[in-house]
Amino acid sequence: MRWMVTGAQGMLGKDLVPRLEAEGHDVVAVDVDELDITRPDAVAGVTDVDVLVNCAAYTAVDAAEENEGRAFAINAVGPQLLARAARACGARLVQISTDYVFAGNGTSPYAADEVIAPLSAYGRTKAAGEWAVRAETDDHLIIRTAWLYGAQGACFPKTMARLAAEKPRLQVVADQVGQPTWTVDLADLIVRLVAANAPSGTYHGTASGEVSWHGFTQEIVRTLGKDPAMVEPTTSEAFVRPAPRPAYSVLSHDSLRRVGVTPIGEWRERWQVAAPHVLSS
Repeated sequence: MRWMVTGAQGMLGKDLVPRLEAEGHDVVAVDVDELDITRPDAVAGVTDVDVLVNCAAYTAVDAAEENEGRAFAINAVGPQLLARAARACGARLVQISTDYVFAGNGTSPYAADEVIAPLSAYGRTKAAGEWAVRAETDDHLIIRTAWLYGAQGACFPKTMARLAAEKPRLQVVADQVGQPTWTVDLADLIVRLVAANAPSGTYHGTASGEVSWHGFTQEIVRTLGKDPAMVEPTTSEAFVRPAPRPAYSVLSHDSLRRVGVTPIGEWRERWQVAAPHVLSS
């Protein structure tokens, strides 16, 4: 099977490409230097592909508040053009989306078909990308993820590990809850969904369970052999940022189970497996 991965130099792309190659797939890995997904003439040249995975995205959440036009070009126009190209060559499109399409004011895991209500520019542009994909091709998998971390790029665990080595105390927000998700696990889920020939639709690619940023940091610190008590809870109001963050980013995996695909395991168990790889890079 011939796969194309856009955004191949990103944190997810760098784990997805070797996973596909290890399974013997023919992989075309491209980043912005090889394929600018916002240019119709460039994307029109995408042919002879069975599966097209779009990992390219404008992910600077705060910067998007002042650069929503650029974020829209990458997060919405790009997926539209890729979906159009995928339809033209008979490829299945896999679009990576985000928990930010939800308002984050829920109290139970968001279902894949729940009404979206993004609060930030980033969330709005990613939601527009979802709509564009659905409009342009019937053969698609939209996979929403959240709280991604990995060995191949900057991420929350690496930042917290560095700060824990520099400071005796850390203050981390305890009123934002989500599902820390390893890029290796998300790459695995993408491959499994495609292999299962899952029906076109929207799925949630996050680890199971839930935890606050404070609780996750305590687990990171514990992994380093330090006392979790060094991590003190605080509130979002103490760390005001340009873009609003969803307070509750827990996503349901029922749509995966309905098609016979096993969700990613519990976040703490997966972190224990991931930590040696992530923190040593």
